[in-house]
Amino acid sequence: MKTSYDVLIIGTGIAGLNTALALPKSLSVLIVSKDYAWECNTFYAQGGVAVAKDDADIPLHVNDTLSAGAGHCDTEAVNVLCSEGPAAIKRLIDRGFKFDTDEAGNLLYTKEAAHSTNRILHAGGDATGRYIHLFLMEQLPFPILYNTHVTDLLLDEGTCYGARVFHNDTIFNLYARKVIIASGGVGSLYEYHTNARTISADMQGICLNHGIALCDMEMMQFHPTAFVLGNSVRKQLLSESLRGEGALVVDEEGKRFVFEYDPRGELAPRDVVSRAIFQYKQKTHKEVYLDLSAFSEDHFKQRFPSIYFNMTNIGYNVPHQRIPISPAFHYSMGGIKTDLHGRVLHVNDLFAVGECAHTGVHGANRLASNSLLEGLVFSTRVANEVIATQESTKTMKRFSESEAVLMCENDKVLKNELRHLMWNDAGIIREKQRLEKALQRVESMLALSIGKLLRLRLLVSREIITSALKRKTSLGAHYIKEEVTR
Repeated sequence: MKTSYDVLIIGTGIAGLNTALALPKSLSVLIVSKDYAWECNTFYAQGGVAVAKDDADIPLHVNDTLSAGAGHCDTEAVNVLCSEGPAAIKRLIDRGFKFDTDEAGNLLYTKEAAHSTNRILHAGGDATGRYIHLFLMEQLPFPILYNTHVTDLLLDEGTCYGARVFHNDTIFNLYARKVIIASGGVGSLYEYHTNARTISADMQGICLNHGIALCDMEMMQFHPTAFVLGNSVRKQLLSESLRGEGALVVDEEGKRFVFEYDPRGELAPRDVVSRAIFQYKQKTHKEVYLDLSAFSEDHFKQRFPSIYFNMTNIGYNVPHQRIPISPAFHYSMGGIKTDLHGRVLHVNDLFAVGECAHTGVHGANRLASNSLLEGLVFSTRVANEVIATQESTKTMKRFSESEAVLMCENDKVLKNELRHLMWNDAGIIREKQRLEKALQRVESMLALSIGKLLRLRLLVSREIITSALKRKTSLGAHYIKEEVTR
């Protein structure tokens, strides 16, 4: 098998695939997929893609993004996202992708929480991510190496030369002139999450192992409406578009209690609604539901076919029957620190894009449906940077193919303990004492004889906890209970 390439892309979500499609076919490119290509967060993205409808909407999209980000966004990054977004969507449509339209062929825009106007495009009703993913896969001119676990980056004196991988029970090195990390977020660190099963923060952990900076790792977004009953690891997301189009959050008596926490009720930003549900459940011990009675069955079936199919399959009579809900981990605003061209800081020839990267575009709270747009916009920037800096003269170094033990016997038990600990002590509402206790336990786990993959999870968990401890006041998705002083 060939082991040397011009470009190595780690991840098969929207960021990785769209980067590949923006590269010239003359380059030798390999894309590495940890599982099947569709086991990524893009595939499960329901709501849609946020994009300015016209030039007049660009500054409004900027303001909404900055407002949701609670003053913590990088303004330049937000301007890039919102001003380059329409061109990114046009490129997708020009390639042949079809968003949902009305009978006259006009694009259908819907609204989600914290948006000041309807600007969310969707496809297949609530299957936008799946439709985009399939479209990008069909267009892809480069090979994918499936079921391949990246175990390390090949780094020497501030330059990246490739990655070490585990494939077909063998460890070997893949060399590349440019390496692009597009591996997604950190979902599997938490007991309840809406992420694909492959999303376990490996690449963030590898970066920490090499002293590469992560940024804003305390900024973890929890989606307010997920169906968390059942044994599946990935919890069923109930799209924000449901609330944008009339679904209500109610308690057992049908009371819309979210208004007690925010005057915008169900349409407040995600962190506000998540905390409201979490705190209300703790305070009242009542069950909380999503009331879908605003929808007719025919419209619900057409607009939200995936949710209709999944919930009907489980046994719920939607939209007539209310669905019990809970918040669940959804998205990491923090990630590998990059510039606005996706270059990983202080490392040559290494890039990061998508949810794994931190450009500062999301601040303390991601605005709904900005993530697919981020994948489209910044992947094009990464591809352009790769093209502009391709060097045929780069001297490739060779690295050992030895690797630490990846998994040990007790790792699964410790992994489940870690997920429980992160959900309870570093989740929606945080307290200094509980964070300190969680940090102690993570440190004690790191001192055990464990496999490398669990070690990487623990390194990222430690980074989330220590970042949360450093930020002593609440901001956006980071909500920390103030200590009571006497």
